[in-house]
Amino acid sequence: MTQQQQLAALLFPHIENTPAHWIKAYPKRQLDPQAKVTRLGPSPTGFIHLGNLYGAFADERLAHQSGGVFYLRIEDTDDKRKVEGAVETIISSLDFFGLHFDEGAGLTVDKGSYGPYYQSARREIYQSFSKALVEKGLAYPCFLTEEEIASIRSQQEAAKLTPGIYGKWALCRDLSLEQVKKRLDEGQSFVIRLRSRGMEGTENAPAKTFSVRDAIRGQLSMPENFQDVVLLKSNGIPTYHFAHVIDDTLMGTTHVVRGEEWLSSLPVHVELFQALELPLPIYCHTAQLMKIDDETGVKRKLSKRKDPELSLDYYREMGYHPQAVREYLLTILNSDFEQWRLENPEKELEAFPFSAEKMSHSGALFDLSKLNDVSKEVLVKIHASSLADFLTGWAKTYQPQSPLAKADPAFVARILSIGRDGQKPRKDLVFARQMADFTAYFFDETFAVEDPWPENTSPEDCRSILKAYLDTYCHGDTQEQWFDKVRSIGTDLGYAAKPKDYKKNPQDYKGHVGHVSTVIRIALTGRANSPDIWEIQQVLGEHKVRQRMGKALTSL
Repeated sequence: MTQQQQLAALLFPHIENTPAHWIKAYPKRQLDPQAKVTRLGPSPTGFIHLGNLYGAFADERLAHQSGGVFYLRIEDTDDKRKVEGAVETIISSLDFFGLHFDEGAGLTVDKGSYGPYYQSARREIYQSFSKALVEKGLAYPCFLTEEEIASIRSQQEAAKLTPGIYGKWALCRDLSLEQVKKRLDEGQSFVIRLRSRGMEGTENAPAKTFSVRDAIRGQLSMPENFQDVVLLKSNGIPTYHFAHVIDDTLMGTTHVVRGEEWLSSLPVHVELFQALELPLPIYCHTAQLMKIDDETGVKRKLSKRKDPELSLDYYREMGYHPQAVREYLLTILNSDFEQWRLENPEKELEAFPFSAEKMSHSGALFDLSKLNDVSKEVLVKIHASSLADFLTGWAKTYQPQSPLAKADPAFVARILSIGRDGQKPRKDLVFARQMADFTAYFFDETFAVEDPWPENTSPEDCRSILKAYLDTYCHGDTQEQWFDKVRSIGTDLGYAAKPKDYKKNPQDYKGHVGHVSTVIRIALTGRANSPDIWEIQQVLGEHKVRQRMGKALTSL
């Protein structure tokens, strides 16, 4: 037995399985050659944000449109950051936005044959691979304390050197077997570090570079890693770097979609794949989500502290429809999606040929106003009954005491149908909270007069308009018959039958028919602006119409 093998046995006396055992235990997936396998690997920190959804949507599209597999892996190796209930939040949030996993972590039982899908349950696997690296002389135990590492960093900073454990600063690299035994007997804590084969570049001898193809960014050329990074922490749990390489290999991940903040770690990951003699997946480093700052007008990263719209909770609380959010994300995920949508207005977004190559790598600009515009276009295509179910479901969660939460969805569907038919359907519905406000005047509990009577109409004229309206009102009138009566009421009281007549000769009239209908509108809805009055009346019913007109009369 070599000294390195003795060291590995000393460090991992309980580990018997080799990497070959685990590779055999996770056989190659039986998929078509073009099928992609992607994963989402969030940490259970309790905060799931738009960036997670952005990346997850790319994962899902790449996998599902190629006939592949999209799975969920919970990267819970950092005990300090774990938050109770975070996994449930992750799963429910992604499910809400229509992202469904083929396999992976569950709340009670995992689904799939490539688990466990919680990294905390895979400790033996990581230690088997770590032991193998020690046996090959490519990893070693490091007993440096936090104080010693801090001292090394201070010296490096003073000398303007790259901070880290490498070269002469890797003080435990060449400990003898006896020295390691002695430290273990003394109970000293240790981590397992990679024995990097890379060299730090100097002015006279630049570091070697390597090349790797990124599906989004094309061919990348970077300096090799020279840092002796930590592979296993002192508690035997792996770092992200080590777990990523092992898990994505065993689970058959073909494409690793992750944010550009991981680009700096790519040299470490490439060296680890090489050290373990494992094939590289295809990397897809996405651009960071940016926004135009409201105060400075300068593009910046979305911030958890400054931007509530970074959190997925924001979209659920505001009540954005999942289809609208997904449609919008595609506009910033693929540069040619908007043109495709113009050419295919009726097709499901799943028909769009998503491509990693069409993703931006210079900063994806998030624009809430653009999302609202997209949402208007999406909602107008959703059947009123489906939209009503979505709205009442949202109200039960976020406005449980409102009449909307208790309303008959069929009644809500009639409300939402107003103005949505015909050649030019109204496109002013954006999200549930706004729709709840729009529907509020249909319920007595939330009806309120919010706007003043038109300036052109005196209180006396308002009373005359409403009295004449009540006297002539017939719920069975067609829309044309109804408007003829409103116009007749106006002209009898000295208002122009057409706005253009009033505009041409304002001295001849008190106002125009629009002012007359606004009086009726305010009495009926409490607002100066609303959809078509005749359609609103059909939904409210005759009794409610007469009741509100009567109340408005008595208030004048």
